Amino acid sequence: MTKVFSLDDIMAVLPHVDVIGEIARGFQAYSDGRVTVPPVAELLFPDDHGELHIKYGAIRGDDVFVIKVATGFFNNPQVGLPPFGGCMLVLSQKTGAVEAVLLEAGELTNHRTAAAGAVAAQYLAPSDTRCIGIVGSGIQTRLQADYLRKVTDCRKLTLWARNPGKAQEAADDIAAMGYSVGLSPDVASLCAASNLIVTTTPSKKPLITADMISPGTHITAMGSDSPDKCELAPDLLKKADLVVADSLSQCITQGEIHHAVGAGTINEADITELGQIIADPSLGRTNDSQITIADLTGVAVQDIAIAKAVMAKLDDHG
Repeated sequence: MTKVFSLDDIMAVLPHVDVIGEIARGFQAYSDGRVTVPPVAELLFPDDHGELHIKYGAIRGDDVFVIKVATGFFNNPQVGLPPFGGCMLVLSQKTGAVEAVLLEAGELTNHRTAAAGAVAAQYLAPSDTRCIGIVGSGIQTRLQADYLRKVTDCRKLTLWARNPGKAQEAADDIAAMGYSVGLSPDVASLCAASNLIVTTTPSKKPLITADMISPGTHITAMGSDSPDKCELAPDLLKKADLVVADSLSQCITQGEIHHAVGAGTINEADITELGQIIADPSLGRTNDSQITIADLTGVAVQDIAIAKAVMAKLDDHG
């Protein structure tokens, strides 16, 4: 019989899951070639500022595989609804039967995305992180700050967002996590103050250019999960000493790498996958003067990893 788990069920066990560890192991399995991940399916609703992504895949040898349906309807807050939604389906690799439906309403997607940012920082951030800069003011801004606490001792943070009121609200929430938080007047000021930067917006125009970034900076870009989105200028990727993809094949078709390769500023041969660095950290940052960039577009193996881990905890509590 198919089990159906509510959001309350899922959130009750999520604190007991090592999300960062699970996501890191998923990335390594992916780069080891042990994961089948078909191309992302996307359906856009431009009239309503909405989008649907379907990500799915299987780790060879597992008992289950996962299909994730994720929606983002960004006008929803204007009518009192959350911007993100969706669910995950857990199916048997042996029979194809639907074993479970996780009505996670986008929460597992949000947490696995934030955990990916923490994994990138764990392997690529400079050892002397003096200030974290986050571009954006939504749920991912808050979750990035939350998960970064687990991998860095830095508790100084600055934030910029287009809407000053929302930026202040995000800053207040992050301050409650134990950070000393300030607001930057613009993106250039944020970049000047920070050497660990995370971008979390759905921007379609570059927010950060090469001239804003100094040696010794790491940038994790995670807002660009479709071909039309872009947070980093192509010249910035050319300037970087190391460009890292969560999935090379996926980043070639969407995200920051997609735009930089299209502009001719970098080549596929210049890119390393995050899972390769997890398996062999010598492939990552080698000194604190390098500029490193992680382009995280969101890979189905992350959904598989967090869904399996949550299912295990649900079964333990069942």
